[in-house]
Amino acid sequence: MRILVVEDEKKVRDFVKKGFEEEGHCVDPAADGQEGYFLAEGEKYDCIVLDIMLPKLDGYEVARQLRAKGNKTPIIFLTAKDAVDDRVKGLELGADDYLVKPFAFSELSARVRALLRRGKDKELDVIEEGGLHVDLRKRVVRRDGKAIELTPREFSLLQYLIERKSEVVTRTMLAENVWGYHFDSGSNVIDVHINNLRKKIDGDFEKPLIHTIRGVGYVLEKRD
Repeated sequence: MRILVVEDEKKVRDFVKKGFEEEGHCVDPAADGQEGYFLAEGEKYDCIVLDIMLPKLDGYEVARQLRAKGNKTPIIFLTAKDAVDDRVKGLELGADDYLVKPFAFSELSARVRALLRRGKDKELDVIEEGGLHVDLRKRVVRRDGKAIELTPREFSLLQYLIERKSEVVTRTMLAENVWGYHFDSGSNVIDVHINNLRKKIDGDFEKPLIHTIRGVGYVLEKRD
Protein backbone atom coordinates (compact mmCIF):
# COMPACT_ATOMS: atom_id res chain seq x y z
CA MET A 1 0.00 0.00 0.00
CA ARG A 2 1.30 3.46 -0.91
CA ILE A 3 0.40 6.29 1.47
CA LEU A 4 0.92 10.04 1.27
CA VAL A 5 1.40 11.75 4.66
CA VAL A 6 0.99 15.54 4.56
CA GLU A 7 1.94 16.94 7.97
CA ASP A 8 4.02 20.02 8.85
CA GLU A 9 4.97 18.86 12.35
CA LYS A 10 8.13 16.83 11.77
CA LYS A 11 7.70 14.77 14.93
CA VAL A 12 4.19 13.68 13.96
CA ARG A 13 5.15 13.18 10.30
CA ASP A 14 8.10 10.97 11.21
CA PHE A 15 6.01 9.04 13.76
CA VAL A 16 3.31 8.24 11.20
CA LYS A 17 5.82 7.47 8.46
CA LYS A 18 7.77 5.08 10.69
CA GLY A 19 4.59 3.32 11.81
CA PHE A 20 3.37 2.63 8.29
CA GLU A 21 6.83 1.63 7.07
CA GLU A 22 7.14 -0.88 9.91
CA GLU A 23 3.94 -2.44 8.55
CA GLY A 24 5.64 -2.72 5.17
CA HIS A 25 3.86 0.14 3.44
CA CYS A 26 5.41 2.70 1.12
CA VAL A 27 5.17 6.26 2.53
CA ASP A 28 5.79 9.59 0.82
CA PRO A 29 6.03 12.50 3.31
CA ALA A 30 5.15 16.13 2.57
CA ALA A 31 5.77 19.06 4.93
CA ASP A 32 3.25 21.56 3.51
CA GLY A 33 0.00 21.62 1.57
CA GLN A 34 1.54 22.75 -1.68
CA GLU A 35 3.99 19.85 -1.76
CA GLY A 36 1.24 17.46 -0.68
CA TYR A 37 -1.07 18.60 -3.49
CA PHE A 38 1.75 18.30 -6.03
CA LEU A 39 2.49 14.72 -4.99
CA ALA A 40 -1.18 13.73 -4.81
CA GLU A 41 -1.77 15.03 -8.32
CA GLY A 42 1.35 13.50 -9.85
CA GLU A 43 1.52 10.11 -8.09
CA LYS A 44 -0.93 7.30 -7.41
CA TYR A 45 -1.73 6.61 -3.72
CA ASP A 46 -3.98 4.20 -1.90
CA CYS A 47 -4.66 6.74 0.87
CA ILE A 48 -3.79 10.32 1.88
CA VAL A 49 -3.29 11.23 5.54
CA LEU A 50 -3.80 14.99 5.53
CA ASP A 51 -3.31 17.56 8.28
CA ILE A 52 -5.56 20.64 8.19
CA MET A 53 -3.33 23.37 9.63
CA LEU A 54 -0.63 23.42 6.94
CA PRO A 55 1.62 26.16 5.56
CA LYS A 56 1.23 27.39 1.95
CA LEU A 57 -2.05 25.52 1.39
CA ASP A 58 -4.25 24.24 4.20
CA GLY A 59 -5.68 20.73 4.25
CA TYR A 60 -9.20 21.89 3.44
CA GLU A 61 -7.98 23.55 0.25
CA VAL A 62 -5.83 20.55 -0.70
CA ALA A 63 -8.87 18.27 -0.37
CA ARG A 64 -11.12 20.71 -2.24
CA GLN A 65 -8.72 21.03 -5.17
CA LEU A 66 -8.09 17.30 -5.40
CA ARG A 67 -11.80 16.49 -5.47
CA ALA A 68 -12.42 19.26 -8.00
CA LYS A 69 -9.85 17.60 -10.28
CA GLY A 70 -11.62 14.26 -9.92
CA ASN A 71 -9.05 12.69 -7.60
CA LYS A 72 -10.92 10.02 -5.61
CA THR A 73 -8.04 8.81 -3.39
CA PRO A 74 -9.36 8.20 0.15
CA ILE A 75 -8.44 11.07 2.52
CA ILE A 76 -8.14 10.94 6.30
CA PHE A 77 -7.85 14.31 8.01
CA LEU A 78 -5.36 14.29 10.87
CA THR A 79 -5.71 17.41 13.00
CA ALA A 80 -6.00 19.12 16.38
CA LYS A 81 -9.34 20.63 15.30
CA ASP A 82 -12.11 18.63 16.98
CA ALA A 83 -15.12 20.93 16.77
CA VAL A 84 -18.17 19.45 15.05
CA ASP A 85 -18.20 22.26 12.46
CA ASP A 86 -14.59 21.48 11.53
CA ARG A 87 -15.34 17.78 11.06
CA VAL A 88 -18.43 18.54 8.99
CA LYS A 89 -16.48 20.96 6.79
CA GLY A 90 -13.79 18.38 6.15
CA LEU A 91 -16.28 15.68 5.24
CA GLU A 92 -18.24 18.03 2.99
CA LEU A 93 -15.02 18.84 1.11
CA GLY A 94 -14.57 15.16 0.32
CA ALA A 95 -12.61 13.69 3.23
CA ASP A 96 -13.48 10.07 4.08
CA ASP A 97 -12.51 10.05 7.77
CA TYR A 98 -11.25 12.31 10.55
CA LEU A 99 -8.81 11.58 13.39
CA VAL A 100 -8.09 14.08 16.15
CA LYS A 101 -4.64 14.60 17.68
CA PRO A 102 -3.23 13.19 19.89
CA PHE A 103 -3.89 9.71 18.56
CA ALA A 104 -2.56 6.18 18.74
CA PHE A 105 -0.92 4.96 15.55
CA SER A 106 -2.78 1.66 15.89
CA GLU A 107 -6.08 3.55 15.51
CA LEU A 108 -4.86 5.45 12.45
CA SER A 109 -3.66 2.19 10.86
CA ALA A 110 -6.98 0.48 11.61
CA ARG A 111 -8.92 3.38 10.11
CA VAL A 112 -6.83 3.28 6.94
CA ARG A 113 -7.43 -0.46 6.56
CA ALA A 114 -11.15 -0.08 7.21
CA LEU A 115 -11.37 2.80 4.74
CA LEU A 116 -9.73 0.78 1.99
CA ARG A 117 -12.12 -2.13 2.60
CA ARG A 118 -15.21 0.00 2.06
CA GLY A 119 -17.04 -1.12 -1.03
CA LYS A 120 -14.28 -3.57 -1.87
CA ASP A 121 -15.17 -7.02 -3.12
CA LYS A 122 -14.11 -9.36 -0.32
CA GLU A 123 -12.95 -11.92 -2.88
CA LEU A 124 -10.17 -9.50 -3.82
CA ASP A 125 -8.72 -9.91 -0.34
CA VAL A 126 -7.36 -13.26 -1.52
CA ILE A 127 -5.38 -13.62 -4.76
CA GLU A 128 -4.12 -16.93 -6.12
CA GLU A 129 -1.75 -17.88 -8.93
CA GLY A 130 -0.05 -21.20 -9.64
CA GLY A 131 -0.69 -22.63 -6.17
CA LEU A 132 0.35 -19.35 -4.50
CA HIS A 133 -2.30 -18.11 -2.06
CA VAL A 134 -1.98 -14.52 -0.78
CA ASP A 135 -4.47 -13.23 1.79
CA LEU A 136 -4.04 -9.46 1.64
CA ARG A 137 -6.20 -8.76 4.67
CA LYS A 138 -4.66 -11.33 7.01
CA ARG A 139 -1.21 -10.95 5.37
CA VAL A 140 -0.89 -14.74 5.07
CA VAL A 141 1.05 -16.40 2.23
CA ARG A 142 0.97 -20.08 1.26
CA ARG A 143 2.11 -22.07 -1.74
CA ASP A 144 0.67 -25.53 -2.27
CA GLY A 145 -0.54 -25.36 1.33
CA LYS A 146 2.90 -24.55 2.76
CA ALA A 147 3.07 -21.41 4.90
CA ILE A 148 5.68 -18.86 3.79
CA GLU A 149 6.99 -16.25 6.21
CA LEU A 150 7.75 -12.85 4.66
CA THR A 151 9.09 -9.60 6.06
CA PRO A 152 6.72 -6.60 5.79
CA ARG A 153 8.69 -5.24 2.82
CA GLU A 154 8.72 -8.63 1.08
CA PHE A 155 4.95 -8.89 1.56
CA SER A 156 4.42 -5.43 0.05
CA LEU A 157 6.61 -6.40 -2.90
CA LEU A 158 4.70 -9.64 -3.41
CA GLN A 159 1.37 -7.84 -3.10
CA TYR A 160 2.34 -5.37 -5.80
CA LEU A 161 3.44 -8.17 -8.12
CA ILE A 162 0.47 -10.48 -7.59
CA GLU A 163 -2.10 -7.68 -7.91
CA ARG A 164 -0.60 -7.21 -11.38
CA LYS A 165 -0.05 -10.88 -12.16
CA SER A 166 0.87 -11.59 -15.78
CA GLU A 167 1.74 -7.89 -16.22
CA VAL A 168 5.34 -6.73 -16.55
CA VAL A 169 6.34 -4.53 -13.61
CA THR A 170 9.33 -2.25 -14.10
CA ARG A 171 11.96 -1.42 -11.49
CA THR A 172 10.73 2.19 -11.58
CA MET A 173 7.19 1.05 -10.74
CA LEU A 174 8.51 -1.00 -7.82
CA ALA A 175 10.71 1.86 -6.62
CA GLU A 176 7.83 4.34 -6.62
CA ASN A 177 5.10 2.09 -5.25
CA VAL A 178 6.91 -0.16 -2.79
CA TRP A 179 9.75 2.09 -1.61
CA GLY A 180 8.50 5.61 -2.29
CA TYR A 181 9.04 8.88 -4.07
CA HIS A 182 12.44 9.55 -2.47
CA PHE A 183 13.90 6.09 -3.15
CA ASP A 184 17.46 6.00 -4.52
CA SER A 185 16.94 4.25 -7.85
CA GLY A 186 20.68 3.71 -8.19
CA SER A 187 20.86 1.23 -5.31
CA ASN A 188 20.53 -2.55 -5.59
CA VAL A 189 17.86 -2.80 -2.87
CA ILE A 190 15.15 -3.92 -5.31
CA ASP A 191 17.31 -6.71 -6.71
CA VAL A 192 18.20 -7.90 -3.21
CA HIS A 193 14.53 -8.05 -2.15
CA ILE A 194 13.44 -9.73 -5.38
CA ASN A 195 16.11 -12.40 -4.88
CA ASN A 196 15.05 -12.95 -1.26
CA LEU A 197 11.40 -13.15 -2.29
CA ARG A 198 12.22 -15.65 -5.04
CA LYS A 199 14.02 -17.92 -2.58
CA LYS A 200 10.91 -18.04 -0.40
CA ILE A 201 8.23 -18.19 -3.11
CA ASP A 202 10.01 -20.33 -5.72
CA GLY A 203 12.96 -21.97 -3.95
CA ASP A 204 11.26 -25.19 -2.83
CA PHE A 205 8.97 -25.60 -5.83
CA GLU A 206 9.45 -27.06 -9.29
CA LYS A 207 8.05 -24.20 -11.34
CA PRO A 208 9.01 -20.58 -10.61
CA LEU A 209 6.36 -17.88 -10.51
CA ILE A 210 8.57 -14.76 -10.44
CA HIS A 211 10.29 -14.18 -13.78
CA THR A 212 12.80 -11.57 -14.96
CA ILE A 213 12.06 -9.72 -18.17
CA ARG A 214 15.58 -8.75 -19.14
CA GLY A 215 16.08 -5.02 -19.47
CA VAL A 216 12.50 -4.29 -18.41
CA GLY A 217 11.53 -5.68 -15.01
CA TYR A 218 9.63 -8.61 -13.52
CA VAL A 219 6.40 -10.54 -13.90
CA LEU A 220 4.60 -12.93 -11.57
CA GLU A 221 2.72 -15.62 -13.46
CA LYS A 222 2.29 -19.37 -13.86
CA ARG A 223 4.05 -20.72 -16.94
CA ASP A 224 3.70 -24.22 -18.40
